[in-house]
Amino acid sequence: MSEQPTPQDELAGTEQPFVEHLMELRDRLMRAIVAVGLVAAVLFFWPGPGRLYDLMAAPLVAHLPQGATMIATSVISPFMVPLKILLLAAFLIALPFVLYQVWAFVAPGLYSHEKRLVLPLVVSSTLLFFLGVAFCYFFVFGQVFSFIQSFAPKSITAAPDIEAYLGFVMTMFLAFGLAFEVPIAVVVLARLEVVSVDKLKSFRGYFIVAAFIIAAIVTPPDVVSQLALAIPMCLLYELGIWAAQLFIRHTKAPGDAPESAG
Repeated sequence: MSEQPTPQDELAGTEQPFVEHLMELRDRLMRAIVAVGLVAAVLFFWPGPGRLYDLMAAPLVAHLPQGATMIATSVISPFMVPLKILLLAAFLIALPFVLYQVWAFVAPGLYSHEKRLVLPLVVSSTLLFFLGVAFCYFFVFGQVFSFIQSFAPKSITAAPDIEAYLGFVMTMFLAFGLAFEVPIAVVVLARLEVVSVDKLKSFRGYFIVAAFIIAAIVTPPDVVSQLALAIPMCLLYELGIWAAQLFIRHTKAPGDAPESAG
């Protein structure tokens, strides 16, 4: 009886010495840093750090009382805060290129079916993070600041500190950006068989409760921002369950396919 030939490992012969891996990692990091630096240089000259901060502060300034402005309580805040905004904007703009460098570093060590898993996740997670940040900036900020100002007594003149506002913005951007990654987390858990799709469906009720608890912790104590975070998380959880079923079918390893009865 002839023996069945052993299938050849597609990664056989592609191993590299550890030092070469370190050198490639260094090159990838340098390219990512240079990309962020170049974007920061362009943004510094146009539109400039001050204009970027004005753009970031626009949702709050639009809801301040007439004649009110933001203030700087630290001597160096007028310089440091716009500079931080500049670096944040540069990193976000260069993020696709940074993630490509990460992908280019790990891709040679992945099997074909693993590449079909990782690349769509990298692209979709980037798009979802940007979508979360945009949703926060264009919708949530306006609703939150309007709601807060409606409760301010007429005897109080609002004059928010620019550094405190920067911390608030970064916290909210991070919260909504990560919240919009819920479908990615669901897909990864299901694809790695940590949790089955049926279990994910049965966890709906628990996730809804968890989403509202998380929203109450990471957002300001107003119902508008809490609902604006919790409701999309619940909808994205459902999207993740649907995507997981589709993803599992298209990213199975050759050995995962069910054997035909002989």
